[in-house]
Amino acid sequence: MWRVFRPIIGLQVLCTAAAILLSAWLAGIHGAISAGLGGSIGIIAGLAFAVLAARGKSKSAGEALYTALRAEAVKLVLMVLLLWFALTAYRDVVAIGLIGSFIATVLIFTMAVWVREK
Repeated sequence: MWRVFRPIIGLQVLCTAAAILLSAWLAGIHGAISAGLGGSIGIIAGLAFAVLAARGKSKSAGEALYTALRAEAVKLVLMVLLLWFALTAYRDVVAIGLIGSFIATVLIFTMAVWVREK
């Protein structure tokens, strides 16, 4: 299972680094920090999903579906809570940097569907 998520998480990290550099250039230090926070939220939520999905040892299709749905629910709740925390705790947030890098990392995470395990 980790073989599927490892390259995706690597792409998320690269995307976050690129967003940090672009936001630093466009909006300064607060833009860079905001982009880093947004990307980190997507990465942390993706890691939580991967851990929960890999931990489940399903014996039937129903158990596999339950494990996937539970992992997805945890990922969504974690995203909402971390976004709320970042937007309320960081006064100088550059919203476009935070939301943009967050959305990019979430979209990259959906690419895990296309990765095949050998």
